[in-house]
Amino acid sequence: MASPVSEVETGTSLETAPWAKTLLARDRGTSASATGLPADLLTQSARRLRIVALLYAVVFFMSNPLTAILFPEERVQFLASVVRWGPSTVSITVALLVAAATWNRGLAVGTVLTAGLVFEVAGSFGIATAQYLDVGRYSTTPPWAGLSWVAVWMLGFTVMIPNPPRRALLAALASASSVPLVVTFVMATQPFPFEISPLRFFVLIVLPYLLVVLIADVGARVVYRLGTELKRARSLGSYQLVERLGSGGMGEVWLARHRLLARPAAIKLMRPEVIGGSSPDRQSELHERFEREAQATSSLRSPHTIQLYDFGVADNGVFYYVMELLDGFDLEALVGRFGPLQVERAVHLLQQVCHSLAEAHAAGLIHRDIKPANVYVCRYGRDVDFVKVLDFGLVKSQDEARLDIGITAGHAVGGTPAFMSPEQVVSDQPLDGRSDIYALGCLAYWLVTGELVFQGRTVMDTILQHRQATPAPPSHRTELAIPEAFDRLILDCLSKRPDDRPATAEDVLARLTAIETRAAWTPEQARQWWDLHHP
Repeated sequence: MASPVSEVETGTSLETAPWAKTLLARDRGTSASATGLPADLLTQSARRLRIVALLYAVVFFMSNPLTAILFPEERVQFLASVVRWGPSTVSITVALLVAAATWNRGLAVGTVLTAGLVFEVAGSFGIATAQYLDVGRYSTTPPWAGLSWVAVWMLGFTVMIPNPPRRALLAALASASSVPLVVTFVMATQPFPFEISPLRFFVLIVLPYLLVVLIADVGARVVYRLGTELKRARSLGSYQLVERLGSGGMGEVWLARHRLLARPAAIKLMRPEVIGGSSPDRQSELHERFEREAQATSSLRSPHTIQLYDFGVADNGVFYYVMELLDGFDLEALVGRFGPLQVERAVHLLQQVCHSLAEAHAAGLIHRDIKPANVYVCRYGRDVDFVKVLDFGLVKSQDEARLDIGITAGHAVGGTPAFMSPEQVVSDQPLDGRSDIYALGCLAYWLVTGELVFQGRTVMDTILQHRQATPAPPSHRTELAIPEAFDRLILDCLSKRPDDRPATAEDVLARLTAIETRAAWTPEQARQWWDLHHP
């Protein structure tokens, strides 16, 4: 399965979120455009349908078959006539078939919901036949004494499973006909103990269910209108939000679909108040900065930098980026799931990260948040083990960094403590690309050891260790054989003083290229790995 890029810290690991292909296939089958409802609401409705069908089957089983199984005298009566066991058996079977259909990933969600409307009608007839088909039950109580459980079923189904109003109305009318039709059938085929005129039949049996249809129609229209309003609210420019993929401190990432182009995308939403823009003046300032950063990011052309398609500000003040959708893992999920990487593979991935950072630094941009969750390894066309550097949301020009050193609006530390350079939290030191090189050293450390450079008990403890403590060589914290040149490069990147680190990302790339490993990480090895672990 495929996974789209996430540019926020998601609440769940990317390894457990095979989003892209599954969601896109689901979206193609939801008939969202035909129903006018958001795709994720339709998917949620399909899940609700499964629950409703299972509850329907359980209730029917407990009302008749269960007592027949437990009590011999009830069993004799239950099996004595098809009118006793037939409705229950058929109703339970139909409900289980509908529940099974909702689990079938091969069926489009729109098809499942259409089957759900048929189930609403069939369920109504099941309840009506179970309640009225046995004429022996009429000996003391006429069938028109109050509404049956069919009314409850109709109203509950309409509210829980949204559908276009016209379709919902037709299903409600068909469901409402169940009681009059079943009672009419009983009157025509069996000795009926009560006399009833046509007018009385209409007033007592037909009219109440027409009123139920009216109530159900109002409910269906309200639920449908809420769904369509939600869909309109999720429209951003030329893109329609389909389903939320992840969320974090900076905002949310959604799967999106272009209105005209057959191109999936990921949209990152960032609320101004989340990043410190509470006042109108501050929000205006953030708007200008957001626009500058988006333009700067979109100017980057490295194939290893996430591609930005579009950006803007919604009517409600939400900033949004539109990005390419990727298929793979972030490095946090990759190492967390499969363990530390072979040195040759780690070198291969780090070289691609350097390619991205080198261009950004040459353009005067600092990423400021290089970490495993922001480096994505993926399938990209015919290539595998292809790296994309994500989340340029904290990117700053070097001039801005000198004026806004290490602190974002609202006085929050800009970056992730476990991967933050010492100078990022010190107010008297300017930032430049060497701050990213420090984080790159932390990233390399993580790839080959599966551990953080420093693991403090608190955030402040971690920051202080990055400021003051000497890191253990990565070769001392892993059983893997790490070449001395690689060990030294990582420690050089982790130097406390920026002047002691490699000066540029190109310098790091050159030293990575010069490292002699036991064997190169070949495209054939990479493809075999992906075919095995992420086909």
